[in-house]
Amino acid sequence: MSSNAKKKPALGKGLSALLENASTDITSKSTSSEALVGSIATLPVTSIEANPFNPRTNFEKDALNELSQSIAIHGIIQPLTVRKLGRDKYQLISGERRFRASQLAGLTEVPAYIRVANDQAMLEMALVENIQREDLNAIEVGLSYQRLIDECSLTQDQLSQKISKSRSSITNHLRLLKLPAEIQAGVRDNVISMGHARALVSAGDEALQIAIFSKIVLENLSVREVEALIRNGNIPKEDDITISTTKKKPTVAITSEQFTFKEYMSDKLSAKVELSKSSNGAGKIIIPFNSEVDLNRIIELINK
Repeated sequence: MSSNAKKKPALGKGLSALLENASTDITSKSTSSEALVGSIATLPVTSIEANPFNPRTNFEKDALNELSQSIAIHGIIQPLTVRKLGRDKYQLISGERRFRASQLAGLTEVPAYIRVANDQAMLEMALVENIQREDLNAIEVGLSYQRLIDECSLTQDQLSQKISKSRSSITNHLRLLKLPAEIQAGVRDNVISMGHARALVSAGDEALQIAIFSKIVLENLSVREVEALIRNGNIPKEDDITISTTKKKPTVAITSEQFTFKEYMSDKLSAKVELSKSSNGAGKIIIPFNSEVDLNRIIELINK
C-alpha cells in the first residue's frame, strides 16, 4: 500500500451523508483474495473507469495541471469514491478531477472508498456530491439540478431539502438552461457572470438575447447596466444585432445537443474543440493540435 492511501480521508459532507449507511460499504465485508480490508483501499488506476453520470463537463486544463503537480508531491488527500463492477473493476462515483490529475501525475494506484450502488443511486451520489463543490460553474450546477429532477424523480422542493439550497436558487439555475447555447458557453467560460445571464433570461427571444450578450462582451457592461438596458426597453435594433453578432462571430447559435456534443469531444480528445454553423446549416468542427505527436494522439482517440 502506498503512502497516499494512509492519509486521513476527507470525504465531502454531501456524499458522506448519502453513504453513511454501512450496508452500502463492502470494504469491511470482503474476504476473498481480492478483498480490500478497511474503509479505504488502494486501487490500480487501470482498474477504474470514468463515471458516465458525472455532470461536470468542463475541466480547466491549467487548474488540472496544478492539481496534478500537487498530487505528485503530496498525494491524494481526499480519496476517490468508486463502486464495484466486478472482479478488479470499479467505476467512479465521485472524484473524477482528482482521478484525471492522478493520471497526469503518473500515479499507478489511488486511494478510494468502495461502495455498492445501483445506477440511479450512483447518479444521485455523483450529482449531489458535485453540487456541493464551489468550483462548478452555474451551467454545470443547473444541469445537475435538472438531472436530479428528471432522472431521480425529485420535485424542486425535494431537491431543495436534499441539497440544502433555497427553492429560488434552484429555479434561477434551471432558468439558465433556457438560454441559447452560445450564452450558456459564455457563463461556463466566465465571459459573463450568472447575474448577466439571469438578466438575459427575461430579455426576449433568442436573437435579442444573443444581441445583448454580444453587447455585454463588446462594451464590458455591468449587470446593473444590462438590467437597466432591458428595463428601459433599450434593446438593440435589428441592425445592431447584425453588427454585434458578426463583429464577434458571424455564425448562428448551436443547439443544446450540438453544444453537448462539442463538450463531449473536447473532453474525449483533451482539446478545445470548436463547432460553428451559419444560417444555411453549413459549418465546421475545428480540432486544434500542438504538434505531430499531438495530432497522432487525437487521431488515435478518434479511431477508438
